[in-house]
Amino acid sequence: MAAVSTILRLPRRRAAPPSAPPGAFRRLLAHPSFRWGFFLFALVAVAGLLAVWIAPYDPLRNNFRARFQAPNATHWFGTDRFGRDILSRVLHGAGVSLRIGLAVALSTALIGGAIGAVAGFVSRADGPLMRLMDALMAFPAVLLAIALAAALGPSELNVVLALTVAYAPRTARVMRAGVLVVREFPYVEGARAIGASATRVLLRHVLPNALAPLVVQQTYVFALAILAEAVLSFLGVGPPPPTPTLGGIISEGRDYIQEAPWISVVPGIAIALTVLGLNLMGDGLRDALDPRLRQAVR
Repeated sequence: MAAVSTILRLPRRRAAPPSAPPGAFRRLLAHPSFRWGFFLFALVAVAGLLAVWIAPYDPLRNNFRARFQAPNATHWFGTDRFGRDILSRVLHGAGVSLRIGLAVALSTALIGGAIGAVAGFVSRADGPLMRLMDALMAFPAVLLAIALAAALGPSELNVVLALTVAYAPRTARVMRAGVLVVREFPYVEGARAIGASATRVLLRHVLPNALAPLVVQQTYVFALAILAEAVLSFLGVGPPPPTPTLGGIISEGRDYIQEAPWISVVPGIAIALTVLGLNLMGDGLRDALDPRLRQAVR
């Protein structure tokens, strides 16, 4: 008994709390794809946002004495047929592309996300809404955007509207799939059992747990919107001149691709880096937010 009393009087060590699993932000920082993608995208985004201050020349100013200059110390990426500095035009064009891509990503998330959430949660609305989305998806997204932009007229707002209509159905599909899965979880059934309204169940319990696939999807929509905007500008139905756009700069240089390839090559590289960065970021977000794909980064 004395031995037992002595043991009971000994100070007990507190058990060390279990280490918390790494959060999503920590996993993102540790994911190599996300790191590289974020670096590439941030490089283009900062350059585009600060184009007004860091561009060495006015992108609209003509200088016929400097026509078709190859890359040199004065004009790092050369000049076009009007003597305009390609670097300055690409920086401003990147800002336009990023602005349009972000607007399309946000608008499709709101519109497509709302349609998908209602279709996945309200059974009676599922059929009509998804048949409408299927009808829009029957057309290739770029062709649908070209037709809408041509009908609405060349402007930045019309490009955003056309691309939103083209890509919202895909976002709605992704959101609907997530809501269909989450709505069958036991805690959702428990919320219904205690008398929670359908609106409260959807907004409070279903949507917060179905947003992860939507976040990943919108990074790809962002990239697709930048590519589609370049196509629209190349065809002349994007933001009208004299607004510098990456697709418009490529279109202006196609007639001089042999004599002055830098006019089209430089904006093409800018588009490729932006899209590559967004796709890599999307891969990292997918691995971090999807528990089925989550894995330790070596």
